[in-house]
Amino acid sequence: MNLFKYTFDNKRYRTLNYELQNKFHSKVFKVSLNGGFTCPNIDGTKGYGGCIYCSKEGSGEFAGDKNKDLVTQFNEVKEILEKKWPNSKYIGYFQANTNTYAPLNVLKEKYETILNLPNVVGLSISTRPDAISDEVLDYLDELNKRTYLTVELGLQTIHPTTSKLINRCHSLECFDEMVKKLRKRKINVVVHIINGLPYETKSMMLETVRHLNKLHINGIKIHMLHILKDTALEKLYEKEKFHVLTKEEYVDIVCDQLEILRDDIVIHRITGDPKSDDLIEPSWLVKKFGVLNDIDKELVRRNTYQGFNSSILNRVRQLIDNNIKDNDIVVDATVGNGKDTLFLSKIVTKGYIYGFDIQDSAINNTKKLLEENNVNNFKLFKKSHEYILDVLKDYKNKISLVLFNLGYLPNSNSNITTNYKSTIKAIDNSLKLLNAKGVIIITVYPGHLEGKKEDVELSKYIDKLKDKYLISKFHNDNNEISPYVIYIKRNRKVS
Repeated sequence: MNLFKYTFDNKRYRTLNYELQNKFHSKVFKVSLNGGFTCPNIDGTKGYGGCIYCSKEGSGEFAGDKNKDLVTQFNEVKEILEKKWPNSKYIGYFQANTNTYAPLNVLKEKYETILNLPNVVGLSISTRPDAISDEVLDYLDELNKRTYLTVELGLQTIHPTTSKLINRCHSLECFDEMVKKLRKRKINVVVHIINGLPYETKSMMLETVRHLNKLHINGIKIHMLHILKDTALEKLYEKEKFHVLTKEEYVDIVCDQLEILRDDIVIHRITGDPKSDDLIEPSWLVKKFGVLNDIDKELVRRNTYQGFNSSILNRVRQLIDNNIKDNDIVVDATVGNGKDTLFLSKIVTKGYIYGFDIQDSAINNTKKLLEENNVNNFKLFKKSHEYILDVLKDYKNKISLVLFNLGYLPNSNSNITTNYKSTIKAIDNSLKLLNAKGVIIITVYPGHLEGKKEDVELSKYIDKLKDKYLISKFHNDNNEISPYVIYIKRNRKVS
């Protein structure tokens, strides 16, 4: 399995470093700034007290000192970075509090001050979806035409009960509408979410990511909830002692979220970064690089990557990659247009591939594709896969993999489809061909009439195999008509 492609350092997700270096062909740093802004749910416009997790710095612990002017804040950071990376470019990051919450003339003065500094190639502006007026939106539109602009929107969660608890003071509808307004103007949008908010379950955190997947966002920052001193969250924790995620739970959730996220969404942050002196819980969060390394290790262990769940085909190919070697004999029991057959050929370079299909077009298309790719270790049969044992009777206990992709041939006659009777007979016969480590991988598509029948009847058939075989099912989502995978492997504990 190839590592994820949108990275320079073997990450299995699309990194910000990759994105910026690809665009600017240079090392690019974000310089955190404190523009001295407040927030509409601090001053009473939307609410009072701010979000319950927000520190007195307005979530800008690592931004500059607001008592210093912006140029001084910027240069203090730049001077440090220049010693190691002398030819770098910079993005001014307005981080603390709500950085569009001021009169337009104030915003212009602050933004333009940073944009006029040498080697500044853009701005990143952190704000709330309910704090961008129409006139500010028009200015951002104009700004976006002459610099690299990113607007960071705090969401944290899509769940209204949690949103009310943490005092967000805006609705999901408000957030969605602002994303649409910004993206209509082609302004980059990065969304902040928090894992581990009080009383949220893992499934709720995954639902937040699934919702964002449907929007046209450009990036995401994933934070772990941290409880800081002198916050409303500290008082809630002292009173109710709600569960704080362990590092293992957090890593598991983040990896699940990455597998769901579209691979065009840039990962700007993947863990929290609190000041240790202010941190109450979780203590493991202070070791940031340990968390990052554990996320990397878990993705390697799973052999997955960002966007893995976007297609059930990724799961199929992962299972193939995990189970066969270059000298194995394998069978594609439904060659279709030959893409799976070609994928198998790239693995079993010293082995052999047999393919079955009942349609001339499938056999011809597959043969053509394999020959165009210089594959010669194959043989195709224009027969139903139910006859697999008759055709390959000399290969009992020698086959490492039998692959089924049920349904109908894409871009062809959808009335010609696999059916549960021949499929079950084919699986039954395939089991007799498997060697000791052999597996069967079946992609089931319930989204058509015959597919629904196959789904029901295969489930009954598979249940009868559980005593002798290890059975796993893999679903990418909860949609009952989406394709899913059945994985069958001999149970070594059964003689």
